[in-house]
Amino acid sequence: MILLKQHIVLVFFAFLLVSSIHAGENYEPDRIVVYKTGESYELRLHIFNPTQHTENDHRPAIVFFFGGGWVGGTPTQFYPYCRYLTSRGMVAVSAEYRIENTHGTTPYECVKDGKSAVRWLRSHAAVLGIDPDRIAAGGGSAGGHVAAATGTVKGFEEAGEDTTVSSKPNALVLFNPVFDNSPEGYDYDRVKKHWRDFSPMHNIDENTPPTIVFLGTKDELIPVTTAGKYKSLMEKYGVRCDLFLYEGQPHGFFNHPFFRGTSYEYFNKTCIEMDRFLKSLGYFEGEPELD
Repeated sequence: MILLKQHIVLVFFAFLLVSSIHAGENYEPDRIVVYKTGESYELRLHIFNPTQHTENDHRPAIVFFFGGGWVGGTPTQFYPYCRYLTSRGMVAVSAEYRIENTHGTTPYECVKDGKSAVRWLRSHAAVLGIDPDRIAAGGGSAGGHVAAATGTVKGFEEAGEDTTVSSKPNALVLFNPVFDNSPEGYDYDRVKKHWRDFSPMHNIDENTPPTIVFLGTKDELIPVTTAGKYKSLMEKYGVRCDLFLYEGQPHGFFNHPFFRGTSYEYFNKTCIEMDRFLKSLGYFEGEPELD
């Protein structure tokens, strides 16, 4: 009973956090839907819709995956980015996926869930009012890995899904992402059995989606040299990769104050470049609505 009361108190304060950090800014999703179930889990998509959106629309969409080392994290991390993109006419989604702390899973399940989320959005495009050929995936840190993996790695598809529906997004928006799972990369020991198949850096080809990357030069987990190598490999295959480096910034620098950031500065800066990138791909028109 005590644990239950503590849980209720935590949920209440989490609700206050979501609702009141910035007056007039609504970060609550418009819908939460189940996209995947298993014997001991149920995963949801937190969906943000543009104003006056209907299922007859043909809007571009994006799905974000939160960071947390494949161990923890919460979809609320990308609520502010989702809400911003709805102001540009996109359907924006923040996805749940299996993580070690909650589900006792490995990084492999994270990628399977990422692919399932993209596939679910594409297969339900008609009822969601989205364009199945304009679906982007994004994320931060390990969630950036999940997004990058949906656009690069082969396999790691959930058994029983309809693989005739592609799980590959049409574009990638990556915030200090885990690119490299080699012995010199991030968390090799957890994925060493399949690291080469699992590492986005080692699975780039001419079909990799156009990508934008945001990274702080003082990131303690993702070296600038790794991002530079990733960009070079993308360009070797004739694929677009826009890399933005932010001087002196650490891992997670981009987070909105709503989540864990310290100011609007880098949220705004990354939002503007994300906006320009997606606009250049035909996802919307006009200029960014941030200064």
